[in-house]
Amino acid sequence: MGFKCGIVGLPNVGKSTLFNALTNSSKAQAENFPFCTIDPNLGVVPVEDERLDKLTNISNSKKKIYTTISFVDIAGLVKGASKGEGLGNKFLSHIREVDAIIHMIRCFDSDDIQNVNTNIDPVRDLEIIQTEMKLADLESIQKRLDKKSKKNNSDEQIKVLETTLDYINNDKNFDEIHKHFEKKEIEMSGLLSLKPNLYVCNVDEESISNGNLYTNQFIEKYGRENTITISAEIENQLNSLTEQEKINYMKMVGIKDAGIKILTKKGYNLLNLETFFTSGPEESRAWTINKNCLAPKAAGKIHTDFEKGFIKVETVSYDDFIKNNGWINSKSNGKMRLEGKEYIVKDGDVLNFRFNT
Repeated sequence: MGFKCGIVGLPNVGKSTLFNALTNSSKAQAENFPFCTIDPNLGVVPVEDERLDKLTNISNSKKKIYTTISFVDIAGLVKGASKGEGLGNKFLSHIREVDAIIHMIRCFDSDDIQNVNTNIDPVRDLEIIQTEMKLADLESIQKRLDKKSKKNNSDEQIKVLETTLDYINNDKNFDEIHKHFEKKEIEMSGLLSLKPNLYVCNVDEESISNGNLYTNQFIEKYGRENTITISAEIENQLNSLTEQEKINYMKMVGIKDAGIKILTKKGYNLLNLETFFTSGPEESRAWTINKNCLAPKAAGKIHTDFEKGFIKVETVSYDDFIKNNGWINSKSNGKMRLEGKEYIVKDGDVLNFRFNT
């Protein structure tokens, strides 16, 4: 599995429509009233990769297995959610389980789709969600730093909690916390405010190419690096078209890539993830790892026995594997390397692990 994202936002901003589009399903209710989504919907989506397609053909593999992304469509959040308003408590418990948060931001006008606020203001809408997350974290931290609960946390976890408490109380930038603690410690904290964020500006068809006043307002505040402009309605319509119809329609409305492809790329960059491959006659498969992952750790993604008994790994870069038409020629032409425990796996590496059982 690649990673797990929670799609969150105020009611009626297009979360369920986007979820249905990304997962090519109709699991999530998308209705014109607040809280039409009550229980979270989970969709697992294959991350299509042209590199894996080519590896499968070269190795004449019986099976092709993409890595995946999981999307969770979570009930709409309202002001006061941390205190149980709307479906707040359910929302906040479900979001703690994801690797990253996709904030769905309404950036379109419509008389037909209800808005929980009196006007469209993407910056205000995000700030409502961020405030509720901070308040929920504040309550969680205070409980965990209570004398009775404190003994259940490691010294490092206590430091994370105390530092986050200071940042919340003094309205500091949470990005700085990531410089002081290991990724594992931050993830173990389960704090909502510390999760990586992607921002999706949901626009109408007329604004898909160049954005609009609302997207400009949002980008001015939060920047472009982790902000994506998507029309959830267009993405949903694409699923009912043939491949050629999709190409023609995307060209007509000015879309270069489908939403799932954009989100995948942004998500991998945000979470510092890469892909390695295994390829043979039985199957060709993509595996997701963290950047700078050592070979034994990558082996553990396949099976814990591979990591425990790791000896060496046969390694060929993707480009060399393609140029030499597979393992045999890559080895005979000197393009296969035998790497040890200190080898840092690179994106696109084709690997074959040697291990003791």
